[in-house]
Amino acid sequence: MTSPASDPLAVGLGDIRAALLDEATFVGAVGSGRRKGQQATWRRVELRTVELTSGPHLQVVAYDDTQSFTQNHRWGAEAAAAVDALLAQPFGSWSVTAVGERLGLQVTRKGAAVVHRHPVEQSPTTAAGAQRSHDRAKQHVLDTSAPYLRAVGITDESGRIKPSRQAKFRQVEEFCRRLAESLEAASAAGALVALTPERPLRVVDLGCGNAYLTFAAYHLLAQVRGLPVLLVGVDAKEQARERNTTLATELGWSGQVSFERGHIAEALDGAAGLDVVLALHACDTATDDALARAVQWGAPLVLSAPCCHHDLQRRLKDAPTPRAMTMVMRHGILRERLADVLTDAVRASLLRRSGYRVEVVEFVGSQHTPRNTLLRAIRVDDAASRAGGSGEYRDFVDQWSVTPRLAELLEVRT
Repeated sequence: MTSPASDPLAVGLGDIRAALLDEATFVGAVGSGRRKGQQATWRRVELRTVELTSGPHLQVVAYDDTQSFTQNHRWGAEAAAAVDALLAQPFGSWSVTAVGERLGLQVTRKGAAVVHRHPVEQSPTTAAGAQRSHDRAKQHVLDTSAPYLRAVGITDESGRIKPSRQAKFRQVEEFCRRLAESLEAASAAGALVALTPERPLRVVDLGCGNAYLTFAAYHLLAQVRGLPVLLVGVDAKEQARERNTTLATELGWSGQVSFERGHIAEALDGAAGLDVVLALHACDTATDDALARAVQWGAPLVLSAPCCHHDLQRRLKDAPTPRAMTMVMRHGILRERLADVLTDAVRASLLRRSGYRVEVVEFVGSQHTPRNTLLRAIRVDDAASRAGGSGEYRDFVDQWSVTPRLAELLEVRT
């Protein structure tokens, strides 16, 4: 690690610019904060490389106090213009992750630049960056010849996707795409620690079921990205534990992938240092149990695809209806759809209240699965997010007069 050196601001920003525009080594970056006496247009910006059908682009996600805005810029003059516009903003700090190095810049109260350079031996972002040119040549995130796809019944002996499993494969692949993007975003935000064989990435899949996505996650992280990984799947059914353990052994993964029987609410008692919590299609309040466990563990990255939303539907039915919502709540099908939306919206706000930056996205088309909403939460412990989430939750309770299950689990008081 080199010692920080105070440089004129223009020199420091020049170093940041060079790192941002080096397409061969750039992985991700974050600009945030503000300089003394100045106000940036955005509260925070995140940059990363994305592969679109028209080629590689620099993606910029800008956040104000309430929402995010995404733009993609083709590498070259277009990306350079976008970077120059961002560097002209009075952000108080920049953090850039490149292959082999993390570069940081802090603007002092006097307007100078303090630059830090840290070597990075192994992290989700550096591994992803090193693999980037290799990944671009592939049509799929996942190699259809991978043995685990055959083991879970998605492909046949020749590595072809079975006609009846096309939708499942699409779901698995799009989840892996989101997982890879989320690791890069969490690393760029400084939420994940550097990894070594002695300190692997620790992942838990709560309510793993038949473990299609559990095995896919391990394959992506360990075999495609080359990361040291320990993964545990938890499910209430002993049959699932036995089946998945057998498959892990057959695949030669039993030293890194294990399965436990248990209820999510009591899963892995005493666990510490978990990095990624997955909860994929855990039914109804099982999703709330998983999110509560993730918050209790302080997990840096949480990916949850909710399934079934009966609990809030029942609570809303027994609570007084806000006057403006009477016309919606009198119709059963509309009441159910509204409850689905409210459930995931209030989950996102409670996660924000707990120190997470949250995005709610569609991770696969509805033609492949109707349960296609994904909550992505990255722990940033941002005061603005905490305050915003708290305010949104209070407004929800004031309007609807109900306490959602996740709020009970987190012991939230309005």
